[in-house]
Amino acid sequence: MFRFLHSSDLHIGKRFGNLPEDLRGRLREARHGVLGRLADQARANGTSTILLAGDTFDTETPTPAMLRQALAEMGHHAPLRWIVLPGNHDSLLADQLWEAARGVVPDNVTLALRAEPLTVATGVVVLPAPCTTRRPGRDLTEWMSSAATADGTIRLGLAHGAIQDFSEDAAASDVIAPDRAARAGLDYLALGDWHGQVTVNDRTRYSGTPEPDRFKHDKPGQALLVSIAGSGSLPEITPVDTAAFAWRTMPLHLLGDEDSAMALDALLPAAPLRRQTLLRIAASGRTRLGGRTALVASAETASHDFAHFELDETDLATDCESDDLDLIDRAGALREAAQALLTESDDPARSAVERDIARAALVRLFSYAEAVEP
Repeated sequence: MFRFLHSSDLHIGKRFGNLPEDLRGRLREARHGVLGRLADQARANGTSTILLAGDTFDTETPTPAMLRQALAEMGHHAPLRWIVLPGNHDSLLADQLWEAARGVVPDNVTLALRAEPLTVATGVVVLPAPCTTRRPGRDLTEWMSSAATADGTIRLGLAHGAIQDFSEDAAASDVIAPDRAARAGLDYLALGDWHGQVTVNDRTRYSGTPEPDRFKHDKPGQALLVSIAGSGSLPEITPVDTAAFAWRTMPLHLLGDEDSAMALDALLPAAPLRRQTLLRIAASGRTRLGGRTALVASAETASHDFAHFELDETDLATDCESDDLDLIDRAGALREAAQALLTESDDPARSAVERDIARAALVRLFSYAEAVEP
């Protein structure tokens, strides 16, 4: 039985420029800290080998400190063995990166910089396909099909890239053949690039990132524990938790006169989890104008408990009756302004951004009116 940990897309050094500055440092540190969490999971599950399937670094030019500290952290976990593959973000084109890495790489870290077999244990060979550039223009795993190994050898492929092209050019030549494991006689093909876990077939998986960096996949950060009994045996694959932060999108569907603030409070995760959670609330359905202002106010209060908090009101419609606008003013300029904002917020001829601005302005006007109401 050979057991190893499959991970990818650590993106150490990612800047997170679209998030508040005080949060960026915490998220960057979590990406470095995932090395220790991967090592902990490897030891806890009885394996001494960790395969990193590309994009260990977020750019081709990590700072010298970032590079040295990441490799040093791997070195601290000897005798665990790390196999590090260049991905599209840290491809072989970054010759300064990999030349610098060669100078400081610990003995227990192997830089998989060439498409040639690597023996990682008795009877176990890794066939790496390092990314030559960000867009190589060919299937870099093709060489695995002709790579010779001794009979009875467990053959592990290690690659980074897409098995499906999402551009208009459906014949893109750098797409990895989804049946590469069968073509090359691989017992397992460990892939990186996609940040969510994906099962391609029984022998081919994307591990996903061990530390999520966006709301898109809405899954916990994990790595894959892979166990193979011998050459030709199907791998046993178990996800293991590795993330420090959770990125979650939670739907909040409202109906008319429902208490929106109470509905939001009931949805939120337990208080001890909030500081490590980046939360996006996707509100939908319908609510009265007062319910909308209550929702915004409740969201503002709750947001201080979370690492990051977003309220997406794009799909939430506002039911507004005359008595709602009467609370702003029964006549005059304020009433006319409120009516104009309401009309704009529901006008399909306007862009979504314009409707959102009008809706937010109307809610703000309503909240001011509530605040000064005698």
